[in-house]
Amino acid sequence: MMNRLFLYLIFSVVFLFSSCQTDYAPKPRGFFRIDVPEKSYTIIDTIPAYQFESPDYALLSPDEESPWEKNWITINYPEFKGSLHISYKPIDDNLAVYLEDMHTMLMKHLPKASAIQDSLIYAPERDVYGLLFSIQGKSVASPLQFYLTDSTSHFVRGALYFNIRPNNDSLAPVIDFLRKDVDHFIETLNWK
Repeated sequence: MMNRLFLYLIFSVVFLFSSCQTDYAPKPRGFFRIDVPEKSYTIIDTIPAYQFESPDYALLSPDEESPWEKNWITINYPEFKGSLHISYKPIDDNLAVYLEDMHTMLMKHLPKASAIQDSLIYAPERDVYGLLFSIQGKSVASPLQFYLTDSTSHFVRGALYFNIRPNNDSLAPVIDFLRKDVDHFIETLNWK
């Protein structure tokens, strides 16, 4: 009886250890699927120096850092934890200073950037000229920046930021989606 119990115990232990051998392969870390809303826009005509069309799913607010600047706004995208910061300055023989400031701000992203592509903005029918910068790199804080000017009176600068740790590989669908909103802002901007 003792031998039988002993054999039963040994076979149970061997069976338990032999059945636990599996080839385990860890799964790669996944990211949530991002659903994007349909595009629809509304004309914003409340800014003193310019007007444009804003997406209906975005929230506009005055710039919190500069409440005295009536032409500075933030276009918030709460669904994506992102915001497009728009600043405005009147030109008074100081366009070169504003352009230098823009390039200085852009170059702050250079250490984390793998590439910077620029696109010329040329709309003489609206007197809008500028550059749009697409900044590639996994941990770039601002993947899109731009400036617009009529070269005599108005200067607008914009920068897209996210309120999360930058991982632009996983944010690529959102960046592409918001790039279309930035393009639409540029295409519908009109000076007052």
